[in-house]
Amino acid sequence: MKAFKYLTIIFLATTLFSCGDNVEAQKKSFSMTTNAQNGTISIDKTLEVALKNPKNIPITSALYQLDDKPIEAKQPLSDFKLGEHTLKATINFDGETTEVNQTIALLSDVAPKFLTVEIINTFPHDNTSFTQGLEFNNGVLFESTGQRGESKIRKIDYKTGDVITETAIPDAFFGEGITVLNNTVYHLTWQGRKGFTYDATTLEKKSSFNYGQSQEGWGFANDGTKLYKSDGTSLIWSLNPDTLIEEDHIQVCTTKGKIGRLNEIEFANNKLYANIWEKNGIAIINPKNGAVEAVIDCTILTKQIPNFSINENCLNGIAYNPETQTFFLTGKRWDKLFEVKIVEN
Repeated sequence: MKAFKYLTIIFLATTLFSCGDNVEAQKKSFSMTTNAQNGTISIDKTLEVALKNPKNIPITSALYQLDDKPIEAKQPLSDFKLGEHTLKATINFDGETTEVNQTIALLSDVAPKFLTVEIINTFPHDNTSFTQGLEFNNGVLFESTGQRGESKIRKIDYKTGDVITETAIPDAFFGEGITVLNNTVYHLTWQGRKGFTYDATTLEKKSSFNYGQSQEGWGFANDGTKLYKSDGTSLIWSLNPDTLIEEDHIQVCTTKGKIGRLNEIEFANNKLYANIWEKNGIAIINPKNGAVEAVIDCTILTKQIPNFSINENCLNGIAYNPETQTFFLTGKRWDKLFEVKIVEN
């Protein structure tokens, strides 16, 4: 009797182990196929998703999601943002549930226009300023500079280059971009994962804030309601100006792929303008979906800078002046500030 009991126990244990092993094998047999070529698809296309079920397992239901948003097996993409997304299938079968994940990238359907600049005026600029942020507010030009021990925020008379007032940043921090909203200067630092706010009239420090998911602090801008922050990647984050919480983001892409190393940014004419580190161009970006709509060639400016270098004293600094409806551009340690119009190439 004892031997019979032992055999029964062994048989049941083996059966249970085999069934569990079989379920896991069934789960791993599922996969997905799409019409995304090499994992990319244009946003004007319809994404077509299908399950691969080589063992012909009876399926109770299958739910598709793109970044946790339910989608159809044939899903138009025009309302989605560009960039990398997680495509997920949740499959139910025989009382079991499994998931299959795949990364796909949504790209722009319109190639960017190529533009250039027309110089209207050239003004003096402090060639010791390692320019990181540039922005007009009520007719006054605000500038932030970088390098540890040199970082500062300034209010400048842009026509003469004279400093109206300035405040130094603690030596422990490497200053980055700024933006001004509701009489508050919002300021980023590079790798310290901390930003600061200042009174826009006096430049006295008000408070500090920590970064969320963004990697570093590079460029800052605002649309009158929310803040935009670049972090040196292809991402631009949107922040609540009251809480400084990163609430959303876009990934900047063309028809060919994502654009990284986004630096100083400016919001003007309902678009985002971004310097690209170590490039002589400025990307014009749709803030809703991340599409690069145009690229501005600024080589005409860099040729006039005697100490210009593509990696150190590079183009960096975009400010739109609504009073003149023109852009003001400069770079790190440049001796000139250019007032320009953007024109067809």
